This record gives sequence, C-alpha cells and structure tokens, in this order.
Amino acid sequence: MLLRYRLCAAVPPLILGTVLIAVGAPQDAGAGPREPVRQIGSERQLFVDRWLIDRLRGAELRMHEPVRREVAFRFDAPWEGRQSAYVTLLRDGDRYRMYYRGGGDLTREFTCMAESPDGIRWTRPSLGLHVYAGSRENNILLAPRDKAYAEAHNFTPFRDENPDAAPAERYKAVALGKFFDPKINDRRKMLVAYTSADGIHWKPLQEGPILSEGSFDSQNVAFWDTVRQQYVCYSRGGRDGIRSILRSTSPDFRHWSAQEWIDLGKTPREHFYTNAIAPYDRSPGLFLGFPMRFVPTRKEIGADRRPVDALSDAVLISSRDGVRWERTFMDAFLRPGPDPANWGDGHGNNTPAWGLLPTAAGELSFYWSENYGTVPRLRRGTLRTDGFVSVHGGYAGGELVTRPFRFLGGKLQLNYATSAAGTVRVEVQDASGKPVPGYALKDAVELYGDELERTAGWNAGTDLRRLAGRTVRLRILLNDADLYSLAFSP
Repeated sequence: MLLRYRLCAAVPPLILGTVLIAVGAPQDAGAGPREPVRQIGSERQLFVDRWLIDRLRGAELRMHEPVRREVAFRFDAPWEGRQSAYVTLLRDGDRYRMYYRGGGDLTREFTCMAESPDGIRWTRPSLGLHVYAGSRENNILLAPRDKAYAEAHNFTPFRDENPDAAPAERYKAVALGKFFDPKINDRRKMLVAYTSADGIHWKPLQEGPILSEGSFDSQNVAFWDTVRQQYVCYSRGGRDGIRSILRSTSPDFRHWSAQEWIDLGKTPREHFYTNAIAPYDRSPGLFLGFPMRFVPTRKEIGADRRPVDALSDAVLISSRDGVRWERTFMDAFLRPGPDPANWGDGHGNNTPAWGLLPTAAGELSFYWSENYGTVPRLRRGTLRTDGFVSVHGGYAGGELVTRPFRFLGGKLQLNYATSAAGTVRVEVQDASGKPVPGYALKDAVELYGDELERTAGWNAGTDLRRLAGRTVRLRILLNDADLYSLAFSP
C-alpha cells in the first residue's frame, strides 16, 4: 500500500515521473538573505524528510509500506513459547544472524540465536552452551541464573564497526538487568552491557549497569555511529505517562552521557514501545527508526467486540543528527493486517525487528513479530532499496526543486522508476535558480525505466566535476515516475 503526503501551498509538492535536477553556481556576495547551503558531499540522499527539498509542484511524497512475504521463523521450540519477541538481525560475513528472546513467560527467559545464508531460510544452530530438559542440543546463548528473573532481559547485540574496538569486544550488546536498591528495598531496572569475540560466547562488560535512569523494559538498542565516531544508545523511558525514547552517547561504551529525550518536533505524542533505530547502511549519516506504536486505549476489536489488552502497529521516523527527528508521515508504516491474531496482545505484536537485511538485488527485507501470546512468529516483508519514501509525479507531471547544496563527485546517480510512458529529466541550476549552461532542461537526456543507480546525462555528457564544491540546486521533473534517492559518485 502507498501512503501519500501532499505538502501545503507554502511548500509545493514533490514530483516523481520526470525528474529534473538543477545544479547552480555560487551565490553572489551581495545577494539578499541566504538559505543555508546543504553540504551533501557524496552521501546518498533519501526523501524520508524534506531536508533537501525546497519546493514541490504537482508532486507529492509517498510512503511505501513493506510488501508482506512469508513467515520467516516460528518461535515454537520447547524453550521458546508465547512471549518470544524482540528480534535483532545482523549481517556477519557471509551469513545472517538472528538474536531473540525465547520464553513461555518472563520468569524463565532465554536468549537464543538462529542463522541464515540469505535472510529467508533460518535454522537453529546447536550451540551446546546450556542444558534444557537434560540436553545441550539447543540454540540458547544465555539462560537465567534462577527463576526469579532473566539476567539479560531483551538482549540486543550488534557487531561493533569501531576500528579501535578490541577483538574480544567485536560484538557488544545491551540488556535490561535488575540490581538491588537499598533505598527502596527492591530491585531496580537498569541497562547492562555484554561483549563477545564471536557473537556466541558472551560475558558482562562490568559489574554494574551502564545506564540507570529509564524503564528499559523493551528492546533497547546501541551501535557505533561511523559518522560521528561515538557509541549511541536509544532506550525506553516514561515521560508524563507516555512511553518515549531516550538517547545517550559514549566514546568507549563504558562511560555514557546523561540521557536526553529525542526531539519529535510538534507532532502529536504517542506511545513508542520500541524504537528500532539504526543508521541506514547506504547513507550512514541518516538514522531511520521504526517504533512500535502502542495504543493502550483500544480495548476491544471486531464486530463481536472481542476484548484486547491494547493494539499496536509501527511508524517511520528519521533523523540527520540522532537528536532531532522527523515524522514526515503520521500514518502507520506497518499495519496489523488481516490476521485477527495480530489485533491485540499489543505489547508484542507488530513489533519491528532491529535490522534491515539486503536479501536480493534491489531488495531490502524488513521483519516484524506476529501472533504474540500464542505461537509467535517472525514475518518478512520487502522494500525496494532506498524505497521507504519516494517523490511521486503523476502522468500530468510534477517537479522537485532542491535547496542549495554542495556536492563531491562527478556524476549524478538516481534511484527511480517510471511507467512505460513515464519520464525523468534533470536540470542543474545555480544557487539563484538559473539553469547552468549545458545542463538546462532542454539539454537533459530523458530517463525512463526502473533502475537503482542510473547516471543522469545531458547533451554534453554526464560529467559534473567542474561544478563539484560549488553551490547548486537540482530541478527534477517527474512524469508518472517515482524518485527514491540520489547521490553523486566519482
């Protein structure tokens, strides 16, 4: 399903069919008030927000929901059960790994791992680390020390991309732990950390927690930010009775900054039960999040008014600094769908897994939990590469004009799709909006087809090196077409 977002008159809509891009020269020193110049270098630009968009005419932003595919995995092993959830997916060399919470209830919880060669077919390796029902033939990574509480609740690992990370800590993880607090004569929930050399054999990073202020009782995530050269952790907290997201950073994974609430702007406040925030691989400076939206006020469903505890779905958020977040669409990115078992049990259903996996040429796989509370399962959905949001221009045509920016590289590559009759054309403008000679719309090579990295061209060729480092704009004309991303390459 496509969700559409049309901008108001003050910000004209985006166009997709024919793409016209304009790159401009430097603005005169004596000109009036200047619009901030975006520095994009060679970073791929997705249209999940309006950061690069100046105006849209006859075009609109469209959000693209994942296409439902097969059930990728069923949590039906004896040590798993009805409350299996909170899945992490990552690529590890020539294979994929899945980490998840297994357990029929939260008083006897296991951390488990599955593997796949392609992100589609998953198997449980026999790890031999823990005894269950008298046997070590299982995929259990961590087990509770006793029946009081799991020692690593909602364990969420990542492969550390920090080049300075010690080999023994190439894999890291965060989890909820409980520590006795004499002030309240009870155990407090705090965030603990684990490390591993191979992603299988884990040990606590330190005796105490790494973070102590927050709820932490869902899937908290951490990773190495390759652009800003720091570790980042996003965890759950309560704010005026609303579940929301806290952020903290660290230079070494041991010493963390004070937690702060992420800024969601002026959008209506909703319960975010999880966050699934991570850098997007093809554009590391861009963070994408897929929070599970929790709706506790919905207590019944269907014509028979079946009682439920709550409902849930998932939304899309994005950020270019990790602090200020955009909700370009208030609509759901993922709906519960037609299965009645996904309407209810809102604490676990429709929860996006943490991690996107490339599973075929031009394809990203997105995963989420279903049938929580019965026999939980993981559903796979697919998206076009970069295909979360597009600028769409209909048959009559639309236009996107970018804000002024500077780039590095020599060729402009577009991820786009048209109909058989559709077109995309690109014009390069100077900062004032005038076409650069030789790169005007009349000079543009007409593009049509369905390609992930098509080089834009003009009668004079495709080389833009003489404009690199100068302030330019792109004007993109779209007729019955969608533009998903653009980037400058050498």
